[in-house]
Amino acid sequence: MTRIRRGYIARRRRTKIRLFASSFRGAHSRLTRTITQQKIRALVSAHRDRDSKKRNFRRLWIIRINAAIRERFVFYSYSRLIHNLRKRKLLLNRKILAQIAISNRNCLSMISNEIIKEVDYKKSTGII
Repeated sequence: MTRIRRGYIARRRRTKIRLFASSFRGAHSRLTRTITQQKIRALVSAHRDRDSKKRNFRRLWIIRINAAIRERFVFYSYSRLIHNLRKRKLLLNRKILAQIAISNRNCLSMISNEIIKEVDYKKSTGII
């Protein structure tokens, strides 16, 4: 019986998978079956961690803003700052506020001072 030459399609598919897993260690970069399993696992992890990255950055921004606010004012906190910003309809997101807190703390304290003054003024006049 004559020898049948296999096609190139399966070999190309395997080499494409091997290129994806070339940085993996051991059998995870050599054996086709384990490579496909590790590829699925890696892509699942990447998808999951893109969402958690967004959450982690939001937490970091909140921590930075809160630390900068509490450093200046003893009885003022992050939640009060955000609440008063919303009341005054100032549209500053947490990323920008965190950058201001790091780079220019005086600017953040000026913003919070103005908010505190206005809230205190409204309370004393009976507007609120």
